[in-house]
Amino acid sequence: MNKEVSIKDLESVSYFSNEDLVDVVNAAIFLKKPLLIEGPAGTGKTFLAKAISSLFNLELIRLQCHEGIDEDKAVYEWNYKKQLLSIQQDKNAENLFDEKYLIKRPILNALTAEKDSLFLIDEIDRSDEEFEALLLEILAENQVTIPEFGTINGNDNRITILTSNGTRELSDALKRRCIYFYLDFPSIDIESKVLMNRIEEISEAQAKSYASFISFVRKLNLNKIPSLIESVEWVKYNFLNKNKSTIDNLGVLLKDKSDQEKYKEQIENANELIQE
Repeated sequence: MNKEVSIKDLESVSYFSNEDLVDVVNAAIFLKKPLLIEGPAGTGKTFLAKAISSLFNLELIRLQCHEGIDEDKAVYEWNYKKQLLSIQQDKNAENLFDEKYLIKRPILNALTAEKDSLFLIDEIDRSDEEFEALLLEILAENQVTIPEFGTINGNDNRITILTSNGTRELSDALKRRCIYFYLDFPSIDIESKVLMNRIEEISEAQAKSYASFISFVRKLNLNKIPSLIESVEWVKYNFLNKNKSTIDNLGVLLKDKSDQEKYKEQIENANELIQE
């Protein structure tokens, strides 16, 4: 897949980043290796994958990981009802593991997709180590082996992105097969661009003031640091409703009682960051 991204390209689909991130995206595309993006929840990892798929008009195939996910949910399963019906119709039926009985799940769909695609393996850290091991053949060899059927080789028309919130340590074997990038919360400059993109009539100076304030809040040793989406929603509500106090509407920004109390203790310092 002969593609390359730039900061301006990503901004055209409302994703704001820096050169470091752009460089690893281009390296992953050029080297045809999966890109593993790790970082706190709410920093824009999943949105990056959606932005790239939108930019290049790629089919987005998403595998949402969770505890207990296995081959049946992620790779394939056999259509047992169809197999049983075939036996009932023809007792001499021999090949019950033909492709026509195969139900493709996201991984197999991604490998065999004819259209250029972006395969998003979202929140890989939520799966267990056994499932992580299952991915190794797919990521390294671009293939999957089905015992009853054989090896299916993947097409070479896919960008693969994995995301992780860092809730558990991923294996070295998985990381070796990927290009790696740690995506932290955005800088003040980038967050201000996001605010200007999402909120009508907000000026650059106002956006930077709010972005500075949000940066201050994220450094308060909170239990749940506000995500990028939460910060946008909070600023949007307060800015458009002309709220004067940064203590208003805490439930939009902070979703933890002790975090709200900690924030109120620091409100005098925080208020100085918001310029009217």
